[in-house]
Amino acid sequence: MSSLPRKALIAITSYNEVFYSDGARTGLFYTEALHPYMALVKAGFEVDLASETGTFGLDDHSTQKMFLTDEDEQILKNPNHPFNVKLNKELKRASDVQQHSKDYGLFFASAGHATLYDYPTARGLQAIAQDIYGRGGVVSAVCHGPAILPGIKDPLTGKSVVENKVVTGFTDLGEVQMKVMDKLRSDKLNTVEKWMELSHAKYIAPPEPFNCFSKIDGRIVTGANPASAKLTAENAIKVFDCQ
Repeated sequence: MSSLPRKALIAITSYNEVFYSDGARTGLFYTEALHPYMALVKAGFEVDLASETGTFGLDDHSTQKMFLTDEDEQILKNPNHPFNVKLNKELKRASDVQQHSKDYGLFFASAGHATLYDYPTARGLQAIAQDIYGRGGVVSAVCHGPAILPGIKDPLTGKSVVENKVVTGFTDLGEVQMKVMDKLRSDKLNTVEKWMELSHAKYIAPPEPFNCFSKIDGRIVTGANPASAKLTAENAIKVFDCQ
């Protein structure tokens, strides 16, 4: 059992602009924060949510029925559900959380394509994760969330926490299948695969872009896509409990 605080911070993207060809916005992919939240609460964690700016918006596509179970949909429609209260009324600003980063033992970066825009330069969120990792805590991320990992440094080496680590995340093939690769290139954004290459991580793709898939390497836990959010959080909890 870990001696670290049984308290987790879920990072949320602040970016919320038109991204898809149908005019829909990208932002937080709803279940990529909801499912980890539910897993962490079930495991006895106190959970806070924070974005770099203290603001957020949803990815329009993430609230479509095809991405939601019946339970997810019921929660989405219930403004009084604890997760929605945390998200809509109690979302914290990273700079405020930084002052209390020692209260947390686990960091989880939720996702959405929006994270490719703001996570690479989200110095506040990165500093919180770096402090957690430096104290022996767990750093985890799902789907596009690993875009935050290159900026999180291992205090012992001064290099990214994912250097020489086995990781996964959303695939370039998935970007092509979603017909958004041209948008990413026109906006001069690195994909998750490219970020991992630049960070000298050992990227492993899932068998198919949308298969449930997660990797653990030390105290770094990653997942490949929305279907992997719950498993990634459960793996992060397992690693935390073994510290």
